[in-house]
Amino acid sequence: MAARVTLALFLVFMALAPLLVPEFYVTLMNYIGMATLVTLGLVLLTGVVGVMSFGQQAFTGLAAYTTAVLTTVYGVSPWVTLFAALALTAALALTLGFITLRLSGHYLAISTIAWGIAIYFVFGNLEILGRYSGLDNIPPVSLFGWALDTGRESYYLIWIMTLAALIAARNLLDSRSGRAIRALRFRSVMAESYGVDTAMLKIIVFLYAALLAGVSGWLYAHYLRFVAPHGFGVNAGIDYLFMAVVGGASHVWGAVIGASLLTLLREWLNDLLPKLFQRTGNYEIVVFGVLMMLLLHRTRDGLAPVFARLLPAGPGRARPAEAPALARREQPQSGEALLEVRAAQKQFGGLVAVGNLSFEMKSGEILGLIGPNGAGKSTVFNLITGVLRADEGEIRFRGERIDRHPTKEIAARGICRTFQHVNLVSAMSVLDNVALGAHLRGRRGTVAAMLRRDRAEEAQLLAEAARQIDRVGLGSHLFEPAGSLPLGQQRVVEIARALCGDPLLLLLDEPAAGLRYGEKSALAELLRRLRAEGTSILLVEHDMEFVMGLVDRLVVMDFGEKLAEGLPLEIQTNPAVVEAYLGGIE
Repeated sequence: MAARVTLALFLVFMALAPLLVPEFYVTLMNYIGMATLVTLGLVLLTGVVGVMSFGQQAFTGLAAYTTAVLTTVYGVSPWVTLFAALALTAALALTLGFITLRLSGHYLAISTIAWGIAIYFVFGNLEILGRYSGLDNIPPVSLFGWALDTGRESYYLIWIMTLAALIAARNLLDSRSGRAIRALRFRSVMAESYGVDTAMLKIIVFLYAALLAGVSGWLYAHYLRFVAPHGFGVNAGIDYLFMAVVGGASHVWGAVIGASLLTLLREWLNDLLPKLFQRTGNYEIVVFGVLMMLLLHRTRDGLAPVFARLLPAGPGRARPAEAPALARREQPQSGEALLEVRAAQKQFGGLVAVGNLSFEMKSGEILGLIGPNGAGKSTVFNLITGVLRADEGEIRFRGERIDRHPTKEIAARGICRTFQHVNLVSAMSVLDNVALGAHLRGRRGTVAAMLRRDRAEEAQLLAEAARQIDRVGLGSHLFEPAGSLPLGQQRVVEIARALCGDPLLLLLDEPAAGLRYGEKSALAELLRRLRAEGTSILLVEHDMEFVMGLVDRLVVMDFGEKLAEGLPLEIQTNPAVVEAYLGGIE
């Protein structure tokens, strides 16, 4: 409720601002609105997805020059040029995105600087674009015959577009696609294991950020009625990135905060410092830099979380309402051949992690995969799920060879997993982490999410996630950040997430690690219930008491190879297994 009241007050202020503040501040607010659009794209791209870009100003300039040329040279209506500018921006963004996003780390950031500089010099050297002198006499936007040729008249157009973009971005992050987007930065392997097309999702966010910059460029051209290359240099790109970081790089409303603070602060420093020092100079750059360093030192996550803490605490999220159950896969017949690993081999340089490994698994059984530390058990999981590709051999699931399929396609066949090291999005709630497991059980995409056309499906996904959380005994922790739970409970959250994917084969990598005795007993009972329901489970675990009382059969690995296979009692008395685990001690 507090957030809604704050938002309502903000909207009322924005609606009345042109009537209450001087023309100078209306102009500044227009600049803030246009900067917010570009910054919002960087919040999603850099703050949420983790793709550092110094080149968003190039998309702003491309759209600005497109509309400038079409309106001044060819006499095209500004509203028509909006679509032309966005189409050209999208084409460039897709081209650069498919090339740039293949890189990572500092290589990616440097590449954005490179094409940002290149496009800047294109603007300054083309005759049709006016070279470095730019283009002027750009006509203002007209609405129903009314020319928006002053700051006050342009204000509402700028801020209606800006607020629409902010709401659309907020809707996007609060959706099936949004959960996947929030997992991209640190948990992309996990996201792919649940069917997220991470490469395409990065392209979509990159495209959306470019289109927001394009809208800003279109507004910029018709507001200033003049464009020149100096407004679209690398320094502008750094400013936009600074706005995103200062405002709160992973918070939608941080785009407004960052754009407002930097725009106003720069203007005030430009006015105050020459009077203070009695001379002109670039003092504002020095003071601005010092202030920003102090600010970031005190609030590393930006100002948005600081302002959020100042608001009164609301009642919190309500438990997801009951919704129609999602469609479920038909489980294979008990005893049907489910998983076959045939002479699989994986090497890392001279280290053989998995060597000539073969075993089979039937539907409806719990198969234990055990062995000393470093035996290659987790590597086998990665081979089965496509995280790693086998050097030799093959892996078949229900008779189909899957070892050459990407991870997301293997997940679509009904293989869900947990990880040896907890793989949750720490800042996301338990509910959202678990709902990510049902990604493939939804169909609504990013556009539907922005327009809020995905609510019925979203209710089903969240209700399913809540049911699975209750199933594993964590119903009282739905809205707590997953990273705040004890390690043992985080592992249980991973199991709930895997169950949310409606698995035919469930791969559990050390699920009992960190659990207390009572929690292990509850987990064992849950796994027995799943087996009774027809779910097949491949289990890696070091707790032999837990394993021996649960599994139907065991496969023992040592130094990447199969050491033994059989019933639990047979394995317990196998001399080779005793030797591997105990070093031959009686």
